[in-house]
Amino acid sequence: MTSARRIPAVNIPSNRARTSLSLPRRPATGPLTLGRRHVTPPSLQSGPSKDLASQDSGLLPIASRALPLRLDASPLDSGGRRRRRKGGTESADIVWPTCGSLVEFYEAVILKMTEFLELEAQDGVRMPWNVIPGTKQEATSSVIPVSAIYTPLKSIPEIPVLPYAPLRCRMCRSILNPFSIVDYVAKIWVCPFCFQRNQFPQHYSSISENNLPAELFPQYTTVEYLSSAETGPAAPPVFIFVVDTCMIEEEIGYLKSALAQAVELLPDNSLVGFITFGTYVQVHELGFGLLPKSYVFKGTKEVTKEQILEQMCFFAGKKMPTTGVIAGTRDGLSSESISRFLLPASECEFVLNSVIEEMQKDPWPVPADQRASRCTGAALSVAANLLGVCVPGSGARIMAFIGGPSTEGPGSIVSKSLSEPIRSHKDLDKDSAPLYDKAVKFYDQIAKQLVHQGHVLDVFACAVDQVGVAEMKIAIEKTGGIVVLAESFGHSVFKDSLLRIFQSADDSLGLSFNGILEINCSKDVKIQGIIGPCTSLEKELIAGFDQEAAAAVMARLVSFKMESEDDFDPVRWLDRSLIRVCSKFGEYQKETPSSFSLSPRLSIFPQFMFNLRRSQFVQVFNNSPDETAYFRMMLDRENVANAVVMIQPSLISYSFQSGPEPALLDATAIASDKILLLDSYFTVVIFHGLTIAQWRNARYQDQEGHEAFAQLLKAPHEEANAIIKERFPVPRLVVCDQYGSQARFLLAKLNPSVSYNSGNPSPGGDVIFTDDVSFEVFMDHLQRLAVQG
Repeated sequence: MTSARRIPAVNIPSNRARTSLSLPRRPATGPLTLGRRHVTPPSLQSGPSKDLASQDSGLLPIASRALPLRLDASPLDSGGRRRRRKGGTESADIVWPTCGSLVEFYEAVILKMTEFLELEAQDGVRMPWNVIPGTKQEATSSVIPVSAIYTPLKSIPEIPVLPYAPLRCRMCRSILNPFSIVDYVAKIWVCPFCFQRNQFPQHYSSISENNLPAELFPQYTTVEYLSSAETGPAAPPVFIFVVDTCMIEEEIGYLKSALAQAVELLPDNSLVGFITFGTYVQVHELGFGLLPKSYVFKGTKEVTKEQILEQMCFFAGKKMPTTGVIAGTRDGLSSESISRFLLPASECEFVLNSVIEEMQKDPWPVPADQRASRCTGAALSVAANLLGVCVPGSGARIMAFIGGPSTEGPGSIVSKSLSEPIRSHKDLDKDSAPLYDKAVKFYDQIAKQLVHQGHVLDVFACAVDQVGVAEMKIAIEKTGGIVVLAESFGHSVFKDSLLRIFQSADDSLGLSFNGILEINCSKDVKIQGIIGPCTSLEKELIAGFDQEAAAAVMARLVSFKMESEDDFDPVRWLDRSLIRVCSKFGEYQKETPSSFSLSPRLSIFPQFMFNLRRSQFVQVFNNSPDETAYFRMMLDRENVANAVVMIQPSLISYSFQSGPEPALLDATAIASDKILLLDSYFTVVIFHGLTIAQWRNARYQDQEGHEAFAQLLKAPHEEANAIIKERFPVPRLVVCDQYGSQARFLLAKLNPSVSYNSGNPSPGGDVIFTDDVSFEVFMDHLQRLAVQG
């Protein structure tokens, strides 16, 4: 039986996005929190800041701290008159610079966000603008695109599952839904998209106002359909492992152990294939159990489907057709010939484990001044063509395990000589990476082929050096594949992530295959007006603004522009966009920065933009192209909550004085008697203050009478383990001490309010050595530029 979900028409990626939702809760102490991600509170200090930015550049300086905010529900101008928002109606405002009650501030902000979280829990949709602009000009001046972030196959509690096929409009193929107009007497329903009148079929004859089918219930805006009659029995999933053997014996040992565990977790009915590659590509014939048998292809050139059919003897003893496309059993291939290379896991487990156990390092010698001859592109080409020949159109995944850069054949990213470095961002900017464009073009062809076949490419890149994820990015993204980036196959990031894919428990990834998302839109999206005994609600545009979704959209958009536009300045673009948003939706008196204020709907958005321009998505310095490609792919596939954590990490403080509480994402949060837990999505950092580290090194936690200290040390580790358990790929865990070398993982994310060229640090605090400016300076310039109109 197969499942079909009726959704507001959109394309389902091949892998299922894992999402979790926590409603806002009020901790015993400290500000309000949202799930495990804590909203960074505004600063409790303010003061004059050094103006480090150009006065006439129109750009904002870099920083990461919120200004003090005050909740003011009735702002007045200097003459005692009630101010109106520019371009909108009156509403509650957050006014700088007076600091009021932080609890009231977060109650106002989070109350506004709760309705968006409820909508996301119901349908998996978040939109920056939940009130659509009425005109094209208004949409353009709103700066933030009118867009939606949708989570396909989101786990929705108590979602109705309907055991019949969906009822479609005969004109536009839209599905019957709660917004359809129904004539219960004539048994007719009107499609809300194209207004076509449709007759209900016979099995809907008993429909009435008191006897509605589930798809017409107002609360069921998302339902699932089960239809076995239409689609027939579901085909088994197919996994083909493509394994790199150009590694040291230790790495191969780690990989063999991980693969053996993964094989044990494969569904019994799933079809499995196995390919290894180094200087040559070897396709292992798992159906021949008497002794190891494989077919070898040269790694210096692409392999076509015709070569696969001929050299792997798919038509042994029979004449191969000379015309037409040969693909699967329906086109002339026998199931016996296919089962030589793709076998059910339950039938080939012994042979597959034997092949994995006997897997050895590529035997071809490697000179000391050269890299190993690794034909990654040729191996993926063979895998794609093998699946295209055997199981086209069925759910299949190529799972590639790569331990180094491709140096041979199509898709190579660097030459074999070690004297030639692997391309960097600087090389790509200067167009001095001769192999890059050619490799991207090759993987683009692989992507088109896999999409046409309905197959997926997953990449597990585990090496200290780059492996070519930047070039493979187009194939991974277009097919909806998984990517995991780690330093070694022995690293927990790889091992735990691989096991998470196949685990059958509740925390498994829940893979989906070969999904199709349909989008149906009405002709007239905007409402032009109405005549009659009614009036407009005059809904203000900003009242429907979701600042978290807007931050995620802006992050995806700036990442896309950096890759697709030449001479694009991401920081300048983000600055100008933020200035335009604040200028349009802020309240102020022209040319008076001190009068500037923002609605609670928009109050945290400048913080998000500030942290975005300092993030790894925009600042690519010190990151390789592979790492940047990995970060951006994860940003594009994660939901809003996780994307916001990538943009603005959460920081939790642990101390003897209070329980876990949100802390400022600021250098002043560091104290010698505190432990900080930073979650930046890709890395989880546990940071011990100097005094805490000294007590820990003295083993006080093991002494009688110091149970409270032992519990203090344990608490952040428990929280970090909970974060790591629910996330895929598994984030890196860093445990460090104040003034230690690993402390840089925390310091790089903090607002440098206390730097070497600023005031004195707080007692027990830390100084950040950077020329970046603080969030106060950032906001000063934002206010000054926004009020210029």
